Amino acid sequence: MRTVQVEKVIDQSRFNKFHLLVFLWCFFAISFDGFDIALYGIGLPLMMDDFGLSSAEGGAIGSYALIGMMLGTFILGSFSDMVGRKRMLALCLALISIFNMLAGFAPNATFFIIMRFIASMGMGGLMPVVISLMTEYSPKKNRAMTVAVMYCGYSIGAILASLIAMGLLETLGWRFMYWLGVLPLFTLPFFLKQFPESLTYYISRGKGDRVAHILNQADPEGNYSTADRFEYTRASKAAKGVPAGRLFKDGRGRTTVAFWVMVFSCLMMIYGLNTWLPAIMQESGFGIASSLSFVMILAVGQIVGSLTGGYLVDRIGHRNVLLSMYLIGALTFVALSLTHAPVLLYILIAIGGACTGGTQNLVNPYISSFYPADIRGTGLSMAVGIGRLGSISAPLLIGFVLMTNIAPQTAFIAFAIPSLIGGVALLFVQERHANHVQQRQKKAVHNIPETSV
Repeated sequence: MRTVQVEKVIDQSRFNKFHLLVFLWCFFAISFDGFDIALYGIGLPLMMDDFGLSSAEGGAIGSYALIGMMLGTFILGSFSDMVGRKRMLALCLALISIFNMLAGFAPNATFFIIMRFIASMGMGGLMPVVISLMTEYSPKKNRAMTVAVMYCGYSIGAILASLIAMGLLETLGWRFMYWLGVLPLFTLPFFLKQFPESLTYYISRGKGDRVAHILNQADPEGNYSTADRFEYTRASKAAKGVPAGRLFKDGRGRTTVAFWVMVFSCLMMIYGLNTWLPAIMQESGFGIASSLSFVMILAVGQIVGSLTGGYLVDRIGHRNVLLSMYLIGALTFVALSLTHAPVLLYILIAIGGACTGGTQNLVNPYISSFYPADIRGTGLSMAVGIGRLGSISAPLLIGFVLMTNIAPQTAFIAFAIPSLIGGVALLFVQERHANHVQQRQKKAVHNIPETSV
């Protein structure tokens, strides 16, 4: 009987059509997450007029939906390690599609809040699942860049939403944008047929035939079969219970909290900007189409930040790249509050996108690489779940700021604070513990892994 180190096979595999398939489906899923997040900010000014809402009430509705996102991250994201990440991803896409469509038919703000709340639970569970799957199935030598490019789908979704809104929002209204959210529902049969389940899920349940099938696609020259003995480093044998307590064991406690603060800071900036950027620019004198163009530039900046950051991470490390982006972000938001020149505003908004969404796109794989495989999904889900508190508070806080008599653009300076906090939290990450875990996993791969089938 041949012994096959599953983790080693994936790490050393060459990017082929199997990896591309996983990448495209993850890219597709995350793009609708970005599309959905952009929807609320894009339609907010018109929806406030339709429902007769104040700025504080509009911000509160955004915050209520993000509470659903936080719950989805905790509940759906964490349980993905037990019921299977593929199934959980399909469930998340279904929730997003169905309930966003229903939100578009809302007769009042209360109905809209309920539908948006449920849809947001799907959005909350989607992010950690997609990142965990992409991390698991990416060849090691270009994993950081692959995950970064995949996560650009989030920004592509926001750009698509902006382009559609620039052409159709004034004629078809904000509800039409939510009706478009049903599209992922029609792709689920193809997704369930083509997308692979997590290897750790199959191994922990003794499904060697499924493991062999996946490995033969990732490494066609391996000729794997059910006669082989498959082993995966630190995969949980029973996969029972939510392993949140292990996030604080083996010296991981301080870093776990630091990750939570980092994600909190990033999501506070991301969702504050996504919710209020169009309204801020409209109140600053720009038309509807012009204000929506800033949303598109923000998303473009996120893509550039993700790709550039992913490239630099492979050369100078996550820590140096992320620390620079947090600092540049803080300076950018201060500058945004002081200038009114359109060209400079576009440039600064792009940099702001790179240092918010782009930073978060790099923080996610940083977190995933820190934890062992069997608690990777839980570790990322908990970090994003706690971080959702930042996304929940941002729309409401900025809404209150806009109700004051200050100039609308002055609100940008508020985003510099979480950017600085995120940079300080990064200094508390103990990378030596991550290196210790990775070295131990490498030794296990060459000796006796903990789980096999």
